[in-house]
Amino acid sequence: MTNEPTTLPPQGGILLIDKAGDWTSHDVVAKSRRALGTRKVGHAGTLDPMATGLLVLGAGPATRLLTHLVGLDKTYLTTIRLGITTVTDDREGDRVAVADPAALAAVLADPARIAAAVAELTGDIDQAPSAVSAIKVDGRRAYDRVRAGEQVELKRRPVTIHAFEIGEPRSATAEDGTPVIDLDATVRCSTGTYVRALARDLGELLGVGGHLTALRRTTVGPFDVADATSMDDLVAGSPGPLLTPTAVAERLFPVLALTEQQTIDLGHGKRVDVGAAADADLVAAVAPDGRLVGLVKITGGRTRIVTNFPTPDGGAGA
Repeated sequence: MTNEPTTLPPQGGILLIDKAGDWTSHDVVAKSRRALGTRKVGHAGTLDPMATGLLVLGAGPATRLLTHLVGLDKTYLTTIRLGITTVTDDREGDRVAVADPAALAAVLADPARIAAAVAELTGDIDQAPSAVSAIKVDGRRAYDRVRAGEQVELKRRPVTIHAFEIGEPRSATAEDGTPVIDLDATVRCSTGTYVRALARDLGELLGVGGHLTALRRTTVGPFDVADATSMDDLVAGSPGPLLTPTAVAERLFPVLALTEQQTIDLGHGKRVDVGAAADADLVAAVAPDGRLVGLVKITGGRTRIVTNFPTPDGGAGA
């Protein structure tokens, strides 16, 4: 492995990283900047320090794609601990309440009750984000207000839980010997979902409280953590293969193959006549040489630039 920065292609690239626990997403971005030799690195959605798994990063001009990746569905593997409520809805926070052992035993003895609560939290739901979050309340981050001792209740917002699959509930004990129930789960959800809040709400429905003890993101849209670079390799200066903007766009959107003249015109921000092409909100416009020229909207056989990408003649706009 080498500590020399990877040479970044002219259009940059998308990088998949398997974040380790206790690293912040900002830490991963900083390491990626060093490994890629550029300050222009961004992410398509953070992970809490406790969480592990897939971070999707963009470098160079490819950061323009990130706004189109943030809204993708995500999949998580998690462990929910029933019986203890924490201020952060995960293992990092101070305890707020502990369930009565008899109430906890009754939940463990009735798997159908757990399944019914899980079903209630599946599909289109209104979810109140965790109080310890980066959401702003009157100009201040919610987590800053909580740390200052304020009571914070965030407005509910619609999210979609496409799948909430649980394993066999098991009796366990916390580090101090408190009886709890641990429950492994796979959650596939829309953007904006707080899996910590899902654990909290499951505990509330069951009357015993709950929080997360483990969280791992395995997919973001079509991207899988199995294809991601490890933190060890990133720290060693080897960020792994970069996905080209074209390769990423082709996985997310229909493709419009451009002619040479259309490539030039679109690169200069002009509207291009694409004839009988069907109307579409977002299409990847690709040059004959395989470069992503831009993401465009097609209406009435003509294009409108949504996101443009640099071209060799410098004609593309921001």
